[in-house]
Amino acid sequence: MNKHIVLASVSAMALSTFAKAPEKQPNIILIIADDLGYGDLSAYASKTISTPNIDRLANNGVRFTNGYATSATSTPSRYGMFTGMYPWRNPDAQILPGDAPLLIKETQYTLPKMLQKAGYSTAAIGKWHLGMGAGNVNWNETIKPGAREIGFEYSNLIAATNDRVPNVYVENGNVVGLDPNDPIEVSYKKNFEGEPTALTHPELLKMKWSDGHNNSVHNGIPRIGFQRGGKSALWVDEDMADYFTGLAKTFINDYKDKPFFLYFGLHQPHVPRTPNARFVGASGMGPRGDAIIEADWSVGEIMAELDRLGLTENTLVIFSSDNGPVLDDGYYDDAVEKLGNHKPAGALRGGKYSLFEAGTRVPFMVYWKGKIQPQVSDALVCQLDFMASIAALTGQKLGKGFDSQNTLPAFLGKSKKARTELVIEAQGRTALRMGDWTYIPEYKGRERNKTGNELANIPGGGLFNIKDDLGQQNNLLQTNQKMAKKLAKRHKKITGR
Repeated sequence: MNKHIVLASVSAMALSTFAKAPEKQPNIILIIADDLGYGDLSAYASKTISTPNIDRLANNGVRFTNGYATSATSTPSRYGMFTGMYPWRNPDAQILPGDAPLLIKETQYTLPKMLQKAGYSTAAIGKWHLGMGAGNVNWNETIKPGAREIGFEYSNLIAATNDRVPNVYVENGNVVGLDPNDPIEVSYKKNFEGEPTALTHPELLKMKWSDGHNNSVHNGIPRIGFQRGGKSALWVDEDMADYFTGLAKTFINDYKDKPFFLYFGLHQPHVPRTPNARFVGASGMGPRGDAIIEADWSVGEIMAELDRLGLTENTLVIFSSDNGPVLDDGYYDDAVEKLGNHKPAGALRGGKYSLFEAGTRVPFMVYWKGKIQPQVSDALVCQLDFMASIAALTGQKLGKGFDSQNTLPAFLGKSKKARTELVIEAQGRTALRMGDWTYIPEYKGRERNKTGNELANIPGGGLFNIKDDLGQQNNLLQTNQKMAKKLAKRHKKITGR
């Protein structure tokens, strides 16, 4: 493993205190794609793209048709996943800039902290977007607090998204490959004197921006925010999948003899979509489709490594997405023009940023060879519940005060029942899913955002029976006022709104 990895051992005596835990704890791998939609996988009936490695998980495990992220955007979605708390309870859980401080408090109990307590070696590799440091980050020193302080003993991450500066890898709080004679400076307020941007030097671009992505240019790609220095540390976008997949495989190899928890944050198909040359043209849908094929390759590499090491039968693998899909999200990359018959959201309405179903209903599958029987489940499950469910799996007591619920029987295919209700969130707005119904309160604002996705700002609000009307075309708010009032009352009781 990379020389920076230092993982603490846990004594047998500490493990013995958890009487309910099995003798041999299963490894746990959590793979989260970025902006992958409900209709973006062949396992979810897409006829326009082939994702055989992800399909292996879906077709040989539990494939959920009612699986949700906690939010329709990245930062709050991951916050809910790691803390077991609804992100809308934290007003700071919004899309963060690349220089934002750590969103999760060091004192919070988190999923990785819980697994450390259960004797697991923990690692976070790939997409992060939860902030680093305490504000006014000095990228030229060890950045604290970070992933380590919330329970990840090893981490190698991108600070935010691959379209935001800084465009460097951060390993255990230190920028990888940094030359101290060329220090990094980052600003989200103003450019550094003399540094080129997409506006001043368009000749530097190999990818054109469509909205907002017109600041610093690295690797021919315009970004959000301004960066100066750190040239030896700059990543090459086209190599990112190989870099992170290699690190994940190395971690698995180094900790194959003890229980481990790996969070693997895929950066695909988030913009800028820059698949490695060997995947270019693989989908016929341009860079977005090719990036999905590349993500499928990464999953295949992880699974092949588990197979090679004989770990597959003792490893629980969860695959999902942080939120729903988006096409034009700041760059001209043919995502719209080459879409053809592909439907990223499937039959769902909306997408990323939206309170309609496609904002938070995402691909969601749980695989454990020999322990889970292949099946399709319509149980209502959410990434929010990883914490309570994994606590039950590993013999931990979570305690009170969390929004996370124990839905382990559904995750393992032992039950078709899970949640009865769920509050979903999109950019501070909330809606309630209860049974077959979804209630969306009235919110003011435009109908669509700049990406073209419907936001679900419905005059008067909305009520939809999503069992009968999956595409949410029939607003029943006026014709079924009894149900509307019931859900509105419950929504207000939970959220206070």
